[in-house]
Amino acid sequence: MKVIFMGTPDFSVGTLEALIQAGHEVTLVVTQPDKPKGRGKAMQYTPVKETALAHGIEVYQPTKIREPECVEYLKKYEADIMVVVAFGQILTKEILDMPKYGCINVHASLLPKYRGAAPIQWAVINGEKVSGVTTMRMDEGIDTGDMILKEEVELDPEETGGSLFERLAKTGAELCVKTLVAIENGTATYTPQDNAKATHTKMIKKQLGEIDFTKPAEEIERLVRGLNPWPSAYTHWNGKTLKVWKASVLDKESGKEPGTIEVGKNTIAVQTGKGMLQLEEIQLEGKKRMQTDAFLRGVSLETGMILGK
Repeated sequence: MKVIFMGTPDFSVGTLEALIQAGHEVTLVVTQPDKPKGRGKAMQYTPVKETALAHGIEVYQPTKIREPECVEYLKKYEADIMVVVAFGQILTKEILDMPKYGCINVHASLLPKYRGAAPIQWAVINGEKVSGVTTMRMDEGIDTGDMILKEEVELDPEETGGSLFERLAKTGAELCVKTLVAIENGTATYTPQDNAKATHTKMIKKQLGEIDFTKPAEEIERLVRGLNPWPSAYTHWNGKTLKVWKASVLDKESGKEPGTIEVGKNTIAVQTGKGMLQLEEIQLEGKKRMQTDAFLRGVSLETGMILGK
């Protein structure tokens, strides 16, 4: 099929690659505008743009895809279908109705659960046992369209936002190819979502990572995993940010106020609202991330100190 592909981050790349490998004619790739990054503020291509250029595919980067001139630009390609994977802009009805087979979205949750942004991180943070990917025919709502195919993925007890991201990206790529086969040969079924069962997620912001030690250790440990690698969970010690990259739950209490640490020869445990949180991999502002035993060899921490602002 003649495909217009819309996507921006790393999560989208695998699906673009899979469509090309499956023999579809990707005539145009639409992605977000380049953004400055790093200290030098050099303009950086989106991951999808890099992939498209490597395959010699034309790239289009509209600031607002809904503008009339952008809509007219898309019409020129006479696509059979548009595939949208984490593009980052809302499509108008005119665009949705443009291709012969409509617009198909690959969403990283088992819809109607976790509509909206950052479903991957929230699945880990909320302690879900199962996540997955849904392909759907897009409508004017946000992740509200009729579902086509689904595939479940079980979460590992040590699953991080990063590891689930990679697994669902791979699953989504494979599922998208299967979806296009079903659409093209007329075997695709379109199942309306049960809006009564819908849940919505919000965007992840850096502030979400600040650890509230009055919460249970189990909840904080999930936050640590869910926000690894970005934006990371963190607290404060001695006026500096202390990132927590890995932690585990201890079924014990120190009797101290939340945030109070208990230091062993090679361990740091923090009292929480329920249970204690053992810090296993941490990173002090300006330093490299390291295992706790290595951290304690270079920093003097004492039992009774309190983490947090």
